[in-house]
Amino acid sequence: MPELDKIVEELSTLSVLEAAELVKKLEEKWGVSAAAPVAMAAAAGPAVAAEPVEEKTEFDVVIKDPGAKKIDVIKVIRQLTSLGLGEAKTLAETAGGKVLSAVGKDAAMDAKKKLEEAGANIVVE
Repeated sequence: MPELDKIVEELSTLSVLEAAELVKKLEEKWGVSAAAPVAMAAAAGPAVAAEPVEEKTEFDVVIKDPGAKKIDVIKVIRQLTSLGLGEAKTLAETAGGKVLSAVGKDAAMDAKKKLEEAGANIVVE
């Protein structure tokens, strides 16, 4: 490493014009271009930064498993939706069934809490 430190010290004494000339000579000797990575980084940088991250505003409440207390889960599904007993039962027994679709975050989290308290395994998507 002492050799590298010595090279760094020597390069630090170069003027801007001398450093530019050194870059040209190294590019010619090694057959590479120092400008290509800089241009690629500059092109990629603004594209990534310009892409705004949108916060999700609509959520789906999906039942993965009704759990052991299926009757309690059916009751909560009926409270959250306008489904009849048979439809709520079918929904409770359908893995991946959407209890609520395109609802706000608060409504989705509230529904998830109620369904989990009843014993269901719920995912908010």
